[in-house]
Amino acid sequence: MPAIPKNTTKNISPDLEIPSELPVVPLRDVVIYPGTVYPLLIGRPGSLKVVEEVLENARQILLLTQKDPTIDDVNPEHLYRVGVVGRINQLLHLPSGMTKVLVEGQVRVEVTRISRKKGILSATLVPFVPGVDDSQKTQAGLRRALAVFKEYVTLNQNIPDELLLSLERLQQPQQVADYICAYTESNPAKKQEILEIPDLYQQLLAVTHLLKEEIEILKLEKSIDHMTRDKMIRSQRNYYLQEQIKVIRRELGEEEEDEDEVFVEYREKIRKARMPKEVREKAYEELDRLGGMAELSPEATVVRTYLDWLTSLPWTKRTKDALDIERGRHILDEDHYGLEKPKERILEHLSVLKLVERMRGPILCFVGPPGVGKTSLGHSIARAMGRKFVRVSLGGVRDEAEIRGHRRTYIGALPGRIIQCMKKAGTRNPVFLLDEVDKMNSDFRGDPAAALLEALDPEQNATFLDHYMDVEFDLSEVMFLTTANYEEDIPAPLLDRMEIIRLPGYLRNEKLHIAQKFLIPKQIKANGLKTGQLEVSKEALYRMIDEYTREAGVRELERHIARICRKVARKIVEKHSKTPVAVSLSALKELLGVAPYPDRRLKLAKQVGRATGLAWTSAGGDVLTVDVTLMRGHGELVLTGQLGDVMKESARAALTYLRERAEHLGLDRDFFRGREIHLHIPEGAVPKDGPSAGITIAAALYSAVSGKALPQDIAMTGEITLRGEVLAIGGLPEKLIAAKRAKVKKVLIPRENLPQLSEISREVRRGLKVLPVDSLDQVLDILNG
Repeated sequence: MPAIPKNTTKNISPDLEIPSELPVVPLRDVVIYPGTVYPLLIGRPGSLKVVEEVLENARQILLLTQKDPTIDDVNPEHLYRVGVVGRINQLLHLPSGMTKVLVEGQVRVEVTRISRKKGILSATLVPFVPGVDDSQKTQAGLRRALAVFKEYVTLNQNIPDELLLSLERLQQPQQVADYICAYTESNPAKKQEILEIPDLYQQLLAVTHLLKEEIEILKLEKSIDHMTRDKMIRSQRNYYLQEQIKVIRRELGEEEEDEDEVFVEYREKIRKARMPKEVREKAYEELDRLGGMAELSPEATVVRTYLDWLTSLPWTKRTKDALDIERGRHILDEDHYGLEKPKERILEHLSVLKLVERMRGPILCFVGPPGVGKTSLGHSIARAMGRKFVRVSLGGVRDEAEIRGHRRTYIGALPGRIIQCMKKAGTRNPVFLLDEVDKMNSDFRGDPAAALLEALDPEQNATFLDHYMDVEFDLSEVMFLTTANYEEDIPAPLLDRMEIIRLPGYLRNEKLHIAQKFLIPKQIKANGLKTGQLEVSKEALYRMIDEYTREAGVRELERHIARICRKVARKIVEKHSKTPVAVSLSALKELLGVAPYPDRRLKLAKQVGRATGLAWTSAGGDVLTVDVTLMRGHGELVLTGQLGDVMKESARAALTYLRERAEHLGLDRDFFRGREIHLHIPEGAVPKDGPSAGITIAAALYSAVSGKALPQDIAMTGEITLRGEVLAIGGLPEKLIAAKRAKVKKVLIPRENLPQLSEISREVRRGLKVLPVDSLDQVLDILNG
């Protein structure tokens, strides 16, 4: 907007001498009219150069408006051809490098040619004087424009009333028209159109029309402002009156009778929820707070959500336990084959519960490889006890608030997963499964494992406090179950509160039974087949177990059975065949392709430099072989096969033992001198680590050095010391299962592990001769026998 005039108005003489050529200063988003003073901020190098040059002369410049204000590098075609000659009255250099000038518009001119000289735009110009008619028509247009402009100034709060006083001092109609156009807030393109009109009457008509458009916009803005203000005042008035009515009703004792429907509904919910006294008082306190809030306020929504959570939790509702031991045994056997130890523990719990009627829920942790039935066992336990079942997967959880909730001060806050699942269960004594408890992580947001301690500790969980609920909730009747793949990855404080039950994996015949009884019927139904349309022979199932899967559980086996069912379904649909499909050994390759794990039976013939060991993997147990070769060298021990640090240390310990006991074992004292010993464990792409291969490595080294062949049907596992002692190992059940699967006859185990044999099923031990050993000398004696 032009600078607001004080007490004087610039009257430019029509006889003002105008040069025929002037330097050009392009303008963005502004149109300057004659007779007005306007502040400009100049920053473009060309424009700054123009200003500096004209200061030494008449200070006159040509002001032309750009057609497109976004263009920085202006060319002649980017400028309008009608502009105003301006005179620089003041100049101020700013710290930012820009220059602020105060220019005074003098006269209209029309450009005939624009050229660029030394980086400056220069224009040849001629005067542009609109025609003036002193007829009554022009006077009428002038009066109308003045009346409309006065209305515009009255409505526009950005324009001071002093403008009207300056307007009254103007004598010439053209000056009045230019003045009105200069102080009208509008689109620069429209103002440029008015500047270029060659007739004064037409200018007055155009500016009057422009003013009327702006007045309509101002009236609409004012109407919207009034409506908004009225709505706010009405809302505040209604709230104030409602508060007065509540106070009057409270004084008259009528508040309960005429209470709002929402509050009556919440009071009824609170009454039916049968909350503890402290929780009920908290609920009524929040309900009173809700009564003092505007219905649509964000805080009211937060309070209503909180009350919904309080009233929906099972504070007293519980299911009656089914304590029939025989029924429980039948359900567990119906759902799962084997798993005798977990079943025995559940039946013990039912028995105790029947005698004492109420006991604090135990925390059982099922540990085992994937696919052995840990999660599904939780469903079966809930069904056997007649309780509701809920499950939370903790894999990847790293925020404490996931367990204990967010405080209500946070936007979108909710209770933690424990409280959410209790609401989902609808009872206070469900079977609650915390899945993958070994896969939690901690970071700057807290440690979820630490948050679980309160929930899983029988001494504390009767007063579990969720951050969102902010009231205590009793979890003492909940039966918590947890699952994990690796016991070592469970945090120690959490492990201390749980009873570990290990699920080692299934034997070959157990997998066969599970496939026949559970997996095949399940997949026949899932793939739309009917009973009798698919028959899989026992031999085909054994081949699938041995050569198409390598796992402790049955997930991969189930996927292969599902694949067979899909192929059979396609055959039935395409050929419209109703003949039952029998899957035999010969059909497996066609249905499932080449076996990924072909049967690699142990070579029973004795071999020099090779020993058979047992290993524990995430998929259960496995059999590994250790190969040792001697060659000429510089007394080095080379270890290959992606061995971990612990296994490398076992190899060095075994070599040290053999060198120290060389004479006793009948070996050359200098067998290591001038030789290089290469120890390799096959399947080099698979990382291997752990101390339990110690005696296997020592046996292979002994065989290679002594030249004595070792029997390959004797597998062994055990850690060794430098003195040749054999120490206890872990994963014994899985290793014995692997030995049985590989048709090994004898297994050497540390004597310290002997008590664990009684906990391993007879089916695993049948056909295996397990020999306990104390020392490496004893191991070598057995192998040489």
